[in-house]
Amino acid sequence: MKSYYRVMLGKKSIFAETCFNEGFIGADFEINQDLSNDLPENWRDFNAKFRNIYLSNHPGKTNVGAGLACGFLWTVSKGIKIGDTVLCPDGYGAYHVGLVTGNYQYVPGSILPHRRSVRWENKRIQREQMSDALKNSTGSIGTLSNISSYAAEIESLIAGEYKSPITSTDPNIEDPSEFALEKHLEDFLVKNWKQTDLGKEFDIYEEDGELVGQQYQSDTGPMDILAIKKDKSQLLVVELKKGRASDAVVGQVLRYMGYVKQELAEESQTVRGVIIALEDDTRIRRALAMTPDISFYRYEVSFKLIKNA
Repeated sequence: MKSYYRVMLGKKSIFAETCFNEGFIGADFEINQDLSNDLPENWRDFNAKFRNIYLSNHPGKTNVGAGLACGFLWTVSKGIKIGDTVLCPDGYGAYHVGLVTGNYQYVPGSILPHRRSVRWENKRIQREQMSDALKNSTGSIGTLSNISSYAAEIESLIAGEYKSPITSTDPNIEDPSEFALEKHLEDFLVKNWKQTDLGKEFDIYEEDGELVGQQYQSDTGPMDILAIKKDKSQLLVVELKKGRASDAVVGQVLRYMGYVKQELAEESQTVRGVIIALEDDTRIRRALAMTPDISFYRYEVSFKLIKNA
C-alpha cells in the first residue's frame, strides 16, 4: 500500500534547493557510517543498535531525542518504500511533490549523506490550499511525518482539484467528523498547554528549544503529545480520542506507554497516560478501571458571537 510522507530537507529547508536540483531526499543526524548492511525491517532493532551511537556523538541528549533521531533516520533510509510519495517544503510556503525511485545509498562527506533517489514531479502544492488538519500534520516538528491518512486530499491537490473531505483511512475511526474536529483541538491544546490542568504539572517535550512532543513518532504510530513532568520524574502520553473506537484508543495508549517505558524513559522515570474525549464514555471508563496509570479527561467546546455593528 502506498504511503505519503512530509520530509524536511535540513533545518528550515536549508538544503531543499540542492535536493530538488539533484533528485534526492536525505538525513544526517551525524551517524557517519554506511547503513547498507544495518537496516533491519524492524525500527526497534535499528534503534537498539544506533541509539547509543547517537548518544555518544551527542553528549547531553536524552533517550527521547535519540529515539526521535534514530527513528527518523531509519524511516528515511528504510521505512519509506520505492513508489511512496514525499512532500517537501521549499521554505517559501509550497511543497514539492516527489516519487521515491531508489533504495538507500550513503554519500559520505556530503550534505544529508543518508539518501534516497526521488523523481520530482512538475507540481507544487501551496500550503494555503491544504485543509487545516493537513497543515497541522505537514507542519509538525521533526524531519519526517507520515501523512498517509490524508491520501485522498493529497491526491486531489496533486491533480489540481481543491477539496478537503472529512475522511479517514483508519479502520478504527468511528466518527470522521469527530476525527477532523479533534485534529484542530490537538493544535489548540498544544498552543494553550500552559493554561490547562495538565500544563501545571507537565511540559510538552522539547529538544534544543523545539517542541518535539507533538506527534512524537513511535514504532506503533505517532503519539498526539509526549510530555514530561516538571521535575523530570515522569513521562506522560496524551491521546485525543479522535473518533476512534473506545477499545482502540485505550489499546493504543497502552502500546505508546509500553514504547515510552521500554525505549525512552530513564531508569528513574515512570510513565502515565491520558485520554481526552469530547463526551463521557462508559466503555473507556470501564477499561480504565483496570488500568490505573491512565486518566480520562473530557473537554468542552464553546464560542460566542460578538456584534460589532
